[in-house]
Parts: sequence; C-alpha cells; structure tokens
Amino acid sequence: MSASSDLRHSPFKPLAEFLPQIGSYSLLPFRFIKLDDSRYILTNFVGEYIVTDRENLARFVNKDLAPDSELYAQLKSRHFLTDSSHSAAFHLLATKYRTKQQHLSEFTGLHMFVPTLRCNNSCWYCQVSRKNSTAEGCDMTQAVAERGIEFMFNSPSTVLKLEFQGGEPLLRFDIVKYIVEKTRELCRTNGRAVNIVICSNLSLLSDEILDFCELHDLSFSTSLDGPRELHNVNRPSREFDSYERTCAGIVRIRERLGVERVSALMTTTRHSLSQPTEIVDEYLRQGLASIFLRPINPYGFASSPGIVTSYSTAEWLEFYKRALDYIIQLNVKGIRIREEYAALLLRRMLSPYGTGFVDLQSPAGIGISAVVFNHDGNVYPSDESRMLAEMGDQRFCIGNLLSDSYRGMMLSDTLIDSISQTMTECVPCCVDCGFQPYCGADPIRHYRLQGDIVGYKPTSEFCQRHLGLFRHIISILEEQSTASEVLMNWLQ
Repeated sequence: MSASSDLRHSPFKPLAEFLPQIGSYSLLPFRFIKLDDSRYILTNFVGEYIVTDRENLARFVNKDLAPDSELYAQLKSRHFLTDSSHSAAFHLLATKYRTKQQHLSEFTGLHMFVPTLRCNNSCWYCQVSRKNSTAEGCDMTQAVAERGIEFMFNSPSTVLKLEFQGGEPLLRFDIVKYIVEKTRELCRTNGRAVNIVICSNLSLLSDEILDFCELHDLSFSTSLDGPRELHNVNRPSREFDSYERTCAGIVRIRERLGVERVSALMTTTRHSLSQPTEIVDEYLRQGLASIFLRPINPYGFASSPGIVTSYSTAEWLEFYKRALDYIIQLNVKGIRIREEYAALLLRRMLSPYGTGFVDLQSPAGIGISAVVFNHDGNVYPSDESRMLAEMGDQRFCIGNLLSDSYRGMMLSDTLIDSISQTMTECVPCCVDCGFQPYCGADPIRHYRLQGDIVGYKPTSEFCQRHLGLFRHIISILEEQSTASEVLMNWLQ
C-alpha cells in the first residue's frame, strides 16, 4: 500500500486542519506610531513592541496575515493577536499588566527632606529658588523633622528611600544626623529597609561627615555639569572654585565610602549644547561610571526670561543624541559608562517590571511614588511641586507636618484630584499614542508651562522630548548591531 493511501485511510486529520486560517484571529488591544518614513512601532497593553512597515500593519489590522509568517508568530507571542477561543492569552496579558503596576501596592517609597533652603553656590539656573548661605527663616526644625519621620513610617512601603535635598543639606548637617539616626533606629524595630542619599554640591564635605556616612551606609548624589569652565559658568560660587570642590568631594567619597557611593548628573544649558563629548569625557576623568543627561526644568531661577527658552527641545534632543551615540561608541571600545535616562527608558520599555520614576508613570507618581517635606513643614507630592511653591504657587501643597495627619494629606482633594486626571490610558492624545505604555503624565510640568494638569500634548515640550527619545532608542535597538548590544547590556 502506498504512503498516500495510508494517509487517506488514517484516523487522524492532516496537520493543515489544525492550523489557523487567514482571517481567523482576533486583535488584542494595541497602539501604533510612526518610527520613521517607512516603519511603524506597534505597542501592546504592557509595552511589548514590534516594528513593521505600513503594508504589514495594514495586513495585520485587516486580518490578512498568513498564519505561517514570521510576523504572525511575533504578534501572537507578544499578545497583539489571538487565534484561540480560550482565554489564556487574556489572562497572560492581565498578569503582565499587574506585574508592571505592582509598585502601586507599595505606595510611597521616596521621602525627600529639605533641611535648609540655604546654599553656598549661586547656580543661575537653580530650580529650587535657593537662599543665600546666611539667610534666616529657611531651616528645618527638629519638630518638623520628627513629624516627617513619623509620616515616612506611615507609608506601607517595605523599602524606603530617604533623600536629603536643598539648598545645600550639609549646611544643616545636625538635622541630617538627627533624621538618619532616628530613621535607622526605627528601621531596626519596624523591620524596614531604607536607602539614604544626600544630594550635595560636596563643598562642605569633612572627615566628620564622611565618618558618619560610613557608619550609617549613606550615599551621595552631586551635580557635575562638565569641564571646569562649563561647570563654573553654570554653578558659580563667590566663596570657592565650585568645580574643584565638587571633584575633590567625588574623590574623597570614592576613596572613603566606595566607588558606588557617589553618582552625578548634569543640567544642560545653552553653554552645554556644543560640548556633548567634552562633558562625557569629564565624567570619565572623574572615574564616574554613569551620567544623567537632563534639560533645564522650568522652575525657580530657571524660569527667568531667556533661561528656559534659550534652547529648543529640538536642540536639546540633538545634544542628547550626540552625547548618547558617543557614550555607546565608548562602550563598544570597552570603556564602561552608562547614560542613566536611556537606561531608565529601556527598563520602561523592555523590563516586565515598572519603575518608580515619578515623571514616567500612569497615574502620575506624585504622592504615589514620592513626597517632599519642605523646611517649613509643608508637604508636597513631588520635588517639582515644592519648586513651584517656592515661586509663590501653593497649588499642589497637600498639608503641613505640624498641623495635618498622614491620612488627611494623602487623601486630600488636592492630591486625589490631581492624580485622577493623570491616567494616560484615557488622557486626550496619550490614549492614542504608541508610546503610552512607556511614558507618563508629568502634571506639575504641564501645569507650570501650559496652565493645565493634563496639558495640550501637541505643543507639550515634555511630549516632544520623549517622542524623540523613544524613537531614537528604538531605532538603535532595531539595528541589531554592537550599539544595540550596549543598550541591552544596560538593562542588567
């Protein structure tokens, strides 16, 4: 008997009978946006993405994709389509979404204390409207500090992050010490973990301070805007060479506390735009393994005429791309340095987990991820809302530590009403944007620049900046070259 007659009389149906047929699949929720002139990015409910051309996108939407095509397999495995009557695909998608949003159950992790608004630097773009080092009436009292600690331990978060902001926190190191010692004591009795960071220009660093930081496992974050001339133009001081003090402080911390105990970020000014490679090289000279490239934020002194508007979003994006491409080239050559904002965006795009970064969350991370205790006891749901208050606008103040309860502040109309308007899944323009799973609302920035918490997205500087960043990063990933390998390594 021939093989063909065996098949004809077999009790089993041929394999083709069990394969999906063209047009038999269902679409799962997804969005799409242009990557360039010929390609589109498709993103699903949890941020998994696929890049394809317009013709294949049309085939997919019209249910005309061949089931045996590579694109069909990719779309099915990443939950863009389902060809089964079972609900397994929906349950998997729901599980991935819950995983992405699991940080919400921890609620507020980051608590920022402002021991003083005084500072011994005179940065002309200062976002917090700092006061002179001899000013009065802008220091935190022990009573305010005590209530701030009490507030912090009301948070359900199992891992707390305590951050000292300013002004220059080391001008009131006595308050810093009190808060750290009290927090460590409570962590031992409450079974909490806490990470503590001092944001400082490092000019007041001393052996006494380093001894204390070593004993209590503290880290530092500082600002380094680039080579000496650029740094001193951006961040001048009447009392000392700002660049020399910062660099000397970095060296002392690394030698005493360890290389991982100090990090730095820079702020882009008009003077920075022509020096992307020089800025990166300065970080390498200082032995820093990472750099955070950020634009000027429109608060405090940076809101003065001509400062924020001194360069466009397009100019900043060009600066950022040049710096990032240079950093990638260095890594290809074996010189390790990471750009932290790109690494953060990659985690948003490619990791199964969410991030705690306040500006890139839906709903917005204000209050949910961070709160700020100002020197006067006023409580704000983000550092930017505290900056706005120093400009005279108390719109986002949720209460005061000396007069209001934790429950009253965290359930205040001010906070709840603001958060309720920041679900990008249903915000105009965001709801249709292919980058929605990666982006966030940033209501304080939109309120500051456009007078509205939601903001008008077509003219939003925040939106235009992130559209450019996401497109650039995905373009690099799609090259599948040594450059994309560098970015993938940053996920680790």
